[in-house]
Amino acid sequence: MSHDDFAFEPVKGLPERPPEHEHILWQGRPNTWALAQEAYKVNWITAYFVVIVGWRASVGALESGAAGAFAYGLPYTILWALGMVVLLAMAWVQARSTVYTITTARVAMRIGAALTVTLNLPFRQIANADLRLRKNGVGTIALETLGETKFSYLILWPHLRPGHVRVTKPALRCIPDAARVAGILAEAAEARISQPTLERKQPQTAPQGDLVAAE
Repeated sequence: MSHDDFAFEPVKGLPERPPEHEHILWQGRPNTWALAQEAYKVNWITAYFVVIVGWRASVGALESGAAGAFAYGLPYTILWALGMVVLLAMAWVQARSTVYTITTARVAMRIGAALTVTLNLPFRQIANADLRLRKNGVGTIALETLGETKFSYLILWPHLRPGHVRVTKPALRCIPDAARVAGILAEAAEARISQPTLERKQPQTAPQGDLVAAE
């Protein structure tokens, strides 16, 4: 019998049901292999082990020929294989536990494998969105927020803009078809921000409040 770790969510990826006027436009999660490459650096680790295995194998070959090369290089090859299994498993768990959501009013990020949190970013708090796109269409959309809002690097990782430690920026990391998703985000944000909001102004003399349109 299958078990859903997030069955308590009223709506997938959201901690509560959105208001009636808010609609989900897109949901997705990171691509496991791309996340393993970018966040867990499997390519760099593989290159490191290639050098180590080549060096140890050459030492063994000088001492005992092909048998020595095999004996010297095999332990490090096994160590590399075990490391790759662990890193790919971690990337898979991170991707599986993540749900990115774009609605007509906000970006929501349900993140965290061990400690799950949901980050809500209304469009009116997003100053800019930056797209980094790969040739295969997988990309990362980093979000720059307004004001003095600060995000914990440890809580957000790996769902953040790479290379920005001092000023942490949340990001939709390694998502497939990222250009299309960026278009959905841009259109939704533009439509939302262009709508006036209604604020209740409390007059000093009148007994009833007036509704005033505010941009």
